[in-house]
Amino acid sequence: MNPALDLLKPYPFERLAVLKQDINPNGQLKPISLSIGEPKHEPPEFVYDAIKNNLEALTKYPSTKGLPELRKTISHWIEKRYGINDETINPETQILPVNGTREALFSFAQAVVDKKEKDPLVVMPNPFYQIYEGAAILAGATPYFVNACERTYYIPDFDNIPRNIWKHCQLLYICSPGNPSGEVIDKSTLQQLIKIAHQYDFVIASDECYSELYLEEHRPPPGLLEAANDMGISDFKNLVVFNSLSKRSNVPGLRSGFVAGDAEIIQKFLLYRTYHGSAMPLTTQYASMACWQDEQHVKENRIAYREKYKVFIDILSPVLDIIAPPASFYIWLKVPCGDDEKFTAKLFEDQNITVLPGSYLSRKTGQANPGLGYARIALVAPLDECIEAAKRIRTYLKRYKE
Repeated sequence: MNPALDLLKPYPFERLAVLKQDINPNGQLKPISLSIGEPKHEPPEFVYDAIKNNLEALTKYPSTKGLPELRKTISHWIEKRYGINDETINPETQILPVNGTREALFSFAQAVVDKKEKDPLVVMPNPFYQIYEGAAILAGATPYFVNACERTYYIPDFDNIPRNIWKHCQLLYICSPGNPSGEVIDKSTLQQLIKIAHQYDFVIASDECYSELYLEEHRPPPGLLEAANDMGISDFKNLVVFNSLSKRSNVPGLRSGFVAGDAEIIQKFLLYRTYHGSAMPLTTQYASMACWQDEQHVKENRIAYREKYKVFIDILSPVLDIIAPPASFYIWLKVPCGDDEKFTAKLFEDQNITVLPGSYLSRKTGQANPGLGYARIALVAPLDECIEAAKRIRTYLKRYKE
């Protein structure tokens, strides 16, 4: 067996299951899960229609590169969403469909990391999406964690990364809007990272799967390709973005997303994926096209999340220091007791609500674990459940303070 498998840490939800296993929750209350970022809003009806109308495509093998029509649809969406000139992104060479960003973010490291180089590093935010860490380890690299804490407004502290780390960096994962904080990396910071990537010749993988869930309609989060385009970088050298329909269109089970950027990297990644066996089913591709071509359902999705944020925070703000992040569907809550495991366990026992301890999403670096003392709350449940959950959390906190 691959010895690197022994270096992998338990997934956060495995640890959560262990934490909960000996707890008897309040049986008088209906369980409410706010721990997993799985959208519960209804997908648009046209997704089902696109699937039903293309069932015959299940009899055909898809190509790894995907349908030309899908790649063109995605390139048009990127250009319109990020204000990039038409035909700047070549759908023939700079776009690939993927089966959700999770599998692509993982496999990307396997294609990019050169194990022959001495001490290869994969730099990533901390807290982080654990796929980044596992991808780095199984690619033969060492993860290097960049803390994102209250002091840095929950943006990774890129300014304090030593020069020697950048010299050994082969791949930088960034996530904006961030998981778990929902904070957005501004365009000037993205452009500074692009300059550093070009200076030290490493690849940036930008996880942008929460890009379409933002609080202010007139302030969509900037993207990595947008930042590069504004710098006059049209070939997107060393830059690859990842996006998905899971959050945007409420179809996590469709397993549909894309990668886009540097044509040379995309070409090599396509070669890898051809052997990897990761072609997207044609039926899924037709449904994906329908999603990327429509913005109305995405606007309605944002409105629904804004309503949940408002009522959830209105209920809890009298007893908690709590604000809505600029994007995503998470609340990165600083727990009153400072012990995120204890808070999670007692909330489950007392109110039958499941959240995720922040320390499960991060690693201790030096003397600090930036996730310690936080809980991630995913506002994915229906509105009435979010209201009920907020009321129960308020009840629990009042008892706790007493």
